[in-house]
Amino acid sequence: MSRIRNVFAALQADGRKALIPYVTAGDPYPDATVQIMQGLADGGADVIELGVPFSDPMADGPVIQKASERALAKGIGLGQVLAYVKAFRLGNDRTPVVLMGYANPVERYDQRLGEGAFLRDAVAAGVDGVLIVDYPPEECETFAQRLKAAGLDPIFLLAPTSTEQRMKDVGRIATGYVYYVSLKGVTGAGHLDTAAVAAMVPRIKAHVNVPVGVGFGIRDADTARAVAAVSDAVVIGSRLVQILESQPRDNVALAGRQFIAEIRAALDSIKEGATA
Repeated sequence: MSRIRNVFAALQADGRKALIPYVTAGDPYPDATVQIMQGLADGGADVIELGVPFSDPMADGPVIQKASERALAKGIGLGQVLAYVKAFRLGNDRTPVVLMGYANPVERYDQRLGEGAFLRDAVAAGVDGVLIVDYPPEECETFAQRLKAAGLDPIFLLAPTSTEQRMKDVGRIATGYVYYVSLKGVTGAGHLDTAAVAAMVPRIKAHVNVPVGVGFGIRDADTARAVAAVSDAVVIGSRLVQILESQPRDNVALAGRQFIAEIRAALDSIKEGATA
């Protein structure tokens, strides 16, 4: 059983919800990424989504776009991202890491280093799952099968506009968890409608056999708590990236840990309230 599945199984047994923060590798300080990741884990992150910088992140809003631009300007590519994961694993062999990004860097990596290099090096580094935003399930079944064969979870996005057929397609090949994009638009958008999320999650669960995480528009403890009440996991990215960007180098990991600890406490209050 993968680290991701182990984490979700343990949380479910304890009646708790997963917290999945997203950060862009190499931002805001390349030499702080591993410390930030460990700070997130110490603050209560159950899974860490590590963004692979890309020049045209079509699904991301201004906050994460700028984070990618800053990381790219500092020379951060997929090779450096894998090195961060490997370094993180030296001190943490428990918290799953999911690489989130786009097809171009992965395909370019294999072009440079040989077919299968990405999977080989991702496994060696200690990656647990891969979410490629622009790989729809119907077009990447072979890639998904290769991930599974290597022990990695292929993770997919679903959106408010997803059809029943798309949900079935995702349900057929996804493992780990499914990431439901709660808003039409890009990361960092506002106006989260928790009632709409509550209506959509059961529809997704009718077609997938893995946990459903919800992201986009979650910025604080209140919205995280509301979303966690109707889902298996909360994904939070843009707000965390903003907080890290505003910090000096010496405080950046601590700031990330403190923010995630606040969100963790909010999620755990659901269980506490239910059993009080």
